[in-house]
Amino acid sequence: MSNADLGRLGEDLALVFLQSCGYTCLARRWRRGGGEVDLVVARSGLVVFVEVKSRGPGSLGTAVQAVSPAQLRRLRAMARRWCWERGTAGASPRLDVVAVDLSGEGRGLVLRHFPGVA
Repeated sequence: MSNADLGRLGEDLALVFLQSCGYTCLARRWRRGGGEVDLVVARSGLVVFVEVKSRGPGSLGTAVQAVSPAQLRRLRAMARRWCWERGTAGASPRLDVVAVDLSGEGRGLVLRHFPGVA
């Protein structure tokens, strides 16, 4: 499986998980000015910007360890842009991380949701 395929699978799994928790998908792979937000979801009027990290067998470290402070800064900037474009520039959106670690040979996966990371 390529890294791109693994990333798409992780996003698919994260979205199914979030929808099962009552979130509605507003956007997927939303891009502006060289940045991208993996998922934008909402529940009860709260808009949440989600960074999804996926790691497969043989990866160095876990998926959550792969989330850098620079990525969280970019995610926050993208969230501000989303709000600005929609006329809600004063909003305080939440930033979440969903980490997906896949084991080899069909042994399963671990999906962890970290709400309000930054």
